[in-house]
Amino acid sequence: MDSIFDLDHLYRTYFKMALPSVFGLMVSVVYNLADTFFIAQSNDTALIAGVSLCAPVFTALMAFGNIYGQGGSSLISRLLGQDDREGTGRVSSFCFYVALTTGVVLAALMMLFRVPLLGILGATSETMPHAQAYYTVLAIGAPATVLNFIHSNLVHCEGMATQSMIGSIGGTVINIILDPILITTVGWGAGGAAIATIVGYLCSDLYFLWLLHKKSRCLSVKLSQCHVTGRELQQILGVGVTAALSNLMQSLTVIVMNQFLLPYGNDKIAAMGIASKVSMIAQLVLVGFSFGGIPLFGYLYGAKKRDVMRKLIRFCLTFLVSIAVVLSLILCLNSGVLMRLFVQDAGMIATGAQMLRWQVYTAAFGGVVLLLTVLFQATGKIIPSFLLSISRQGVVFLLALVVCVHLFQYQGVLMAQAVADILSAALALGLLAASRDIIAKQ
Repeated sequence: MDSIFDLDHLYRTYFKMALPSVFGLMVSVVYNLADTFFIAQSNDTALIAGVSLCAPVFTALMAFGNIYGQGGSSLISRLLGQDDREGTGRVSSFCFYVALTTGVVLAALMMLFRVPLLGILGATSETMPHAQAYYTVLAIGAPATVLNFIHSNLVHCEGMATQSMIGSIGGTVINIILDPILITTVGWGAGGAAIATIVGYLCSDLYFLWLLHKKSRCLSVKLSQCHVTGRELQQILGVGVTAALSNLMQSLTVIVMNQFLLPYGNDKIAAMGIASKVSMIAQLVLVGFSFGGIPLFGYLYGAKKRDVMRKLIRFCLTFLVSIAVVLSLILCLNSGVLMRLFVQDAGMIATGAQMLRWQVYTAAFGGVVLLLTVLFQATGKIIPSFLLSISRQGVVFLLALVVCVHLFQYQGVLMAQAVADILSAALALGLLAASRDIIAKQ
């Protein structure tokens, strides 16, 4: 079988894979900002805060999807490098059906433990009605959300980056259309925003199922192929669980940060919710360019093309750092203007602008961590991947948060992410230097 990637034009091939990911994620940013915009227009601080408190729920669902989405796509990329078509069909089918089952189980558990979980998220008597309305719809739609992250990862790893982008954009456009109708016109508020999200995911899932069934050369969703070997399962879970840990840690840090902000008022939580959504502009661009390299990294590693791998790593690091610096400058210089698009209260604008600047000061360091994390995931390096997955938005962040708050009180909450970015980037570069089989010369 000929290579599914054009390695003679390496950088062009990388951008062919990465740009659709970036465009798809940027549409997701537009959706998230539109969602935030329509909710913020209510000028109801409790509503804004209630929806913001549920952000970790979405991230947790994404984490469970990524267990089989990123774990499966990492293995499939390496199998493609080894020209194992039968293996790619089995692995993709297994990941699909296990993810569907996981989504159903999660929906049941989330509904069963709804009240205590909302308390853990930080819902108060003032924010509980809005948080509960949003949470309930997300819980019911958990299978659709989990499957969406499976589909986009699997389709992308075969090289169908443009088709993956179309699926993501299609669902997002439906979200954006439904948001003003359900939130404002119908008057369903937080529940309406969540319904728009789930309907968008369902439409996207249907498109991806059609794509896998009709267009894929290597992947399958046939129930008869739903089986893997013990070693394959170990590889899927080894990479997938570490990827999921990163998402779960992100949920945990949002919950902890909200708890640290709670004594300062709901307006601080609401401002942080908006600032975090705006900072996603930079974050998801970097995620798109990082994840765009996963199929290539996995393929090159499986095909044992180490010199080409080294060349691609150097290029990606240089490119991501450059993009991150530019995005940081743009967002920092326009932080007040961006916050003013969502709220009119002068105090919340000033608070949110400061939060936004702290979120993106060290985006370049965060970009290094993102790229090297996906590199380790794509090559099946479980321990380095695990360490990075629990660092930047996990253990390192939580330690930075505690120390910074102790030293600087409220300002410490804001600067914790910047400190964690710098420390995690140093760890990531050290792990890359130690991974000789990835960067060793042939």
